[in-house]
Amino acid sequence: MPKLFSSKIIIKALEREGFVFISQKGSHAKYRKHGSGVLTVIVPMNKKEIPYGTFKSIMRQSRLEEEDFK
Repeated sequence: MPKLFSSKIIIKALEREGFVFISQKGSHAKYRKHGSGVLTVIVPMNKKEIPYGTFKSIMRQSRLEEEDFK
């Protein structure tokens, strides 16, 4: 079974890669990165373990690899 990441770890990795916090509505936060096109990522907040399918969706939205979150 793959390692599950927490919201805190995912947010730290996104910020390290240049994403900035834009807004939050309920339990979901929006992070955005400008550069070659605008990338927007939605992250569920305050979760100790993000389900792997949700994590894969975050990776797809951010165009990052799993190694970038370690």
